[in-house]
Amino acid sequence: MQQSNAYIITFSVILTVVLGLLLSGTSEILKPIQKKAEELDTKKQILGAVLPADEIADMKPEEVNEYYASRISSTVVNIEGEEITEQDGVAITAETVDVGKNYKKAPEERLFPVFIYLEEGSEDAALAYILPVYGSGLWDKIWGYVALKTDMDTIEGVTFSHAGETPGLGARITSTDVQQRYHNKSIYNEAGELVSVSMQKGEGKDYSNDPHKIDGMSGATITGDGVNKMLKNYLEYYQSYMDKKKEGSSKVAMN
Repeated sequence: MQQSNAYIITFSVILTVVLGLLLSGTSEILKPIQKKAEELDTKKQILGAVLPADEIADMKPEEVNEYYASRISSTVVNIEGEEITEQDGVAITAETVDVGKNYKKAPEERLFPVFIYLEEGSEDAALAYILPVYGSGLWDKIWGYVALKTDMDTIEGVTFSHAGETPGLGARITSTDVQQRYHNKSIYNEAGELVSVSMQKGEGKDYSNDPHKIDGMSGATITGDGVNKMLKNYLEYYQSYMDKKKEGSSKVAMN
């Protein structure tokens, strides 16, 4: 039987509303699960700057959470290296700072999280300082974490991630092979100037004797340039904090 236009329109509207409510309800139900998954992934990335990738891969979610809780302390600083505990009357922690949203602000207006990797069983003896970094690759945003040893110069390790770099090319910044190239490199030169560590154009050269250079990624020069700029910029943003650490002004012990 042929239905009237009014019937078809009414049925379509009701169906659209019902489906919209179902989708909205499903989204609300899944939101806490998604948030926990995102928090777990962030913890893995932070720990990945100081632990072997295979060790983290073998951890169950509850083991990641337990390890993070027992071995990671944190604080938030401004570009002057001053610790910030609240803003506009709201308490602030490193875990609640959205580095991506802060990236849209001028550097002097941003909040900079610091994650401190502690000795086992200690609440104040630092092994490394893990600093979030954020920038732009070829196609979209890139980000990561750089762990510095307590001399605030030597890189303990890094983890990088991306939103849309090319598979097999720029996306290789997430690979263990590329990330391991930063291990034990130095961010300051002999004159005490912050020079960071730069990924070079091309791939296959040996930079083991150069403390400030690493081999590049073939076919991914723009992504590599983005990583270089990201590291240099954020290390400069954290420089005041690093200087204070080198001066021994913090309660966290230097090793």
